[in-house]
Amino acid sequence: MIQPLAYIHPQAKIADNVVIEPFATIYKDVVIGEGTWIGSNVTIMDGARIGKNCRIFPGAVISGVPQDLKFEGEDTLAIIGNNTTIRECVTINRGTKDKWKTVIGDNCLLMAYCHVAHDCEVGNNCIFSNNTNLAGHISIGDNVVLAGMVAIHQFCNVGSHAFVTGGSLVRKDIPPYVKVAREPLSYAGINSVGLRRRGFSPEKINEIQEIYRILFVKNNNVTKALDIIQAEFKPTEERDEIVDFIRNSNRGVMKGFGSV
Repeated sequence: MIQPLAYIHPQAKIADNVVIEPFATIYKDVVIGEGTWIGSNVTIMDGARIGKNCRIFPGAVISGVPQDLKFEGEDTLAIIGNNTTIRECVTINRGTKDKWKTVIGDNCLLMAYCHVAHDCEVGNNCIFSNNTNLAGHISIGDNVVLAGMVAIHQFCNVGSHAFVTGGSLVRKDIPPYVKVAREPLSYAGINSVGLRRRGFSPEKINEIQEIYRILFVKNNNVTKALDIIQAEFKPTEERDEIVDFIRNSNRGVMKGFGSV
């Protein structure tokens, strides 16, 4: 299961049924879960913690030293969940002393040439299309889809179930359940297709849509919109998630429909 032309440090912890192809390099402080496949010319550096049944394709570099001038060599991690696929030439840097780890969740797909910088936290079931780039300290919720060549500014947050169109420059936070597009990036409706695929009822989708009409379509400022939402909508998990996300946004959220 491990090809003789691969280099694996004798102290690396490799579980059963792991396949490691020729010319892969596995450093000392690495843990790889059972059933994972490591392609040829993959480099897995100190601090990598890779889950079960992952697939890592040729040229990927996992747990590289952060591209951060403040990094002082501290022991940090790059954690990848179970059943995640990392395609060709993806780079995932380990954390710094800010969060001490970079995390990719379960069941994710990172397509070729994506980059995830230090201290990012990516949820479960996310899809990042080719050449998507995350700067440091970014938080991505569950079930987020980033289309090709999306670039996200450091310290931004993207809420769960969001969809970001290809080529977008993300400079502000993106709340959950929405689609975003245009330049500058702005609200383009809710991610109704994604929500239907994930089992949201028509009633729940309509509730989310009405909340975002108050926020982004009816020309309310954010404070007034949140007050209206809390007054007119009964508490639900989705309503509270949206309200809490916007109230806790440090960078501010992206613009509403038709804003310039």
